[in-house]
Amino acid sequence: MHILFIDWPCFGKSDAVLAFEQMGYQLKMFFHKDYQERISPDFNQAFDEAVKTNKFKFCFSFNYYPVVAEGCKRNEIPYIALVYDSPYVPLYSYTMIYPTNHVFLFDKQEYLKLRNIGIPTVYYSPLPVNASAIDLLAKNRFDRRKCTCDISFVGALYNEAHNFYDRLAGVNDYTRGYLDAVIEAQLKIYGYNFLEEILTQDIIQELLRVSPYSNDKYGVETPAYIYANYYLGRKITSLERIRLLTAIGERFPEKLKLFTLNRQLHIPHVQNMGTADYFNEMPHVFANSKINLNITLKSIQSGIPLRAMDIMGAGGFLLTNFQADFLDYFIPGEDFVYYNDSDDLLNKIEYYLSHEKERQEIAQNGHQKVKENHSFQKCFENMLETLKQ
Repeated sequence: MHILFIDWPCFGKSDAVLAFEQMGYQLKMFFHKDYQERISPDFNQAFDEAVKTNKFKFCFSFNYYPVVAEGCKRNEIPYIALVYDSPYVPLYSYTMIYPTNHVFLFDKQEYLKLRNIGIPTVYYSPLPVNASAIDLLAKNRFDRRKCTCDISFVGALYNEAHNFYDRLAGVNDYTRGYLDAVIEAQLKIYGYNFLEEILTQDIIQELLRVSPYSNDKYGVETPAYIYANYYLGRKITSLERIRLLTAIGERFPEKLKLFTLNRQLHIPHVQNMGTADYFNEMPHVFANSKINLNITLKSIQSGIPLRAMDIMGAGGFLLTNFQADFLDYFIPGEDFVYYNDSDDLLNKIEYYLSHEKERQEIAQNGHQKVKENHSFQKCFENMLETLKQ
């Protein structure tokens, strides 16, 4: 059985290839520079040529690409896409309704939103993780001084220069006050994202004036979706992460290591370690941190972020903000721990730093559940069931 695998530098590619091969599939890797374009005659020609040689059971990609969906529809090949990015504008492409599509989303709220507006080609699936890899990685040499810590956070802070939110600097005073109030309100609420629904028409018109946005003829994403997720959501995430990391640094001086792109960022009493390589260092950080923090990007409404799955997959102890989808698969206090607000976060850090046995048991439970229930092969087997429907 043959699979056409859309080849791009994505997370999980090697694990996915190995899982499919273990399931008995033969893979044809296909790459074209226009894979992210909405429309491309060059891609169409190359894709049609590639599928001439074999009868493919399906085409697979991490994330969803309209130009791939067009090719699969044209050649009557089922297209399975596993989306791990959020926000993700291509989900609002007209191509999403093609009957050859099987698009899997890790955020249940996003899945329900699309289902409820009449798109039958979307499905819900938590992200897979290779929880067996850490057993092999543990045998490799790594920088123990860098990767061993009491508390770690791995992730972007979205405070780069010229970020999306800075483009709104010219809004009128009313809109500025409104957005400031919305940001502070969302920062205080865990487990529910209301950003898109509170952007009223007069606010959107002002945002359009200072930072215009319009979709092209191939998509139906709204300005409210763009402003809520790319402008406000990232700004709120930046503020939340910096505030929480600052509070942790004050309460637990020099115990927190931050792994992030901006090596120059200084947070008092926090050790900025720069980046951690996803494949060679990050699993070691997760496995050798007493407490691994997850502070979810606000555009992920209820889903379990890839970072959280990777932490448990590496056998690390996970302390995260509340995300409703965790409760579908994991038990709080048994497989992971969540916090309700800043004070709760600080208190739980203090508690679990001093309760090693309990912390280790929770980490082991989470690791075992991920290993048993969320492997790449199990995830792919569940996805393939949709082809029979």
